[in-house]
Amino acid sequence: MTNRRSGNRPKTKPRPTRPRKTDSTPPRVIEPNVARRKIKTPKIDNENWEIGGGYGVMSIEDFGTNPTYAAQINYHVTEDFFFRADLGRSNAGRTSFETLGGDIELLTGNQRQFTYYSLSLGYNFLPGEVYLGRKLAMNSGFYTLFGIGSVKFAGDNRLTINLGAGYRVLPTDWLAIHIGVQDRVFDSDLLGETKVTNNFETLLSATVFF
Repeated sequence: MTNRRSGNRPKTKPRPTRPRKTDSTPPRVIEPNVARRKIKTPKIDNENWEIGGGYGVMSIEDFGTNPTYAAQINYHVTEDFFFRADLGRSNAGRTSFETLGGDIELLTGNQRQFTYYSLSLGYNFLPGEVYLGRKLAMNSGFYTLFGIGSVKFAGDNRLTINLGAGYRVLPTDWLAIHIGVQDRVFDSDLLGETKVTNNFETLLSATVFF
């Protein structure tokens, strides 16, 4: 009689495992087909001096808004700070009192000349670029101004404080275009009482580096 107990079953030998074939071919490297762009680094002259002139409008308090022209020279101490000297002139118009009074003239022709001088400290900030189309990029940046100076007006020389800001664009490595606004502040007693006058100037100018 056959013994059916599980404990008496004959042991089976494990089947030998065949070694797996390894692929000796290295993985294929995919090279991306990317078109390389030609990068043109901006060229800016390393000269520290900048000189030029401009034309704009000057709003002389109580005397209306009139054309103005100015010359300026900058010396760049560092990339952030520079000194600026300004020389400009405008002509004052008639006050409302003169207009309503008919033949009343508070100032003569020469006394209406508004001539100013100033020396300012400038600070550059927010440098960037201006793009015209896809290929033309021009360096640009904002700046602030604070300085002191003098105004010759109505036959007197008056101490002034000037505050302003501007925006500069460099079409080439030697030319800069500026648009700026300044307030030239001084005390005046021309109309009978002493008061602080604010005289705003907006100027479009061009300068060259040398």
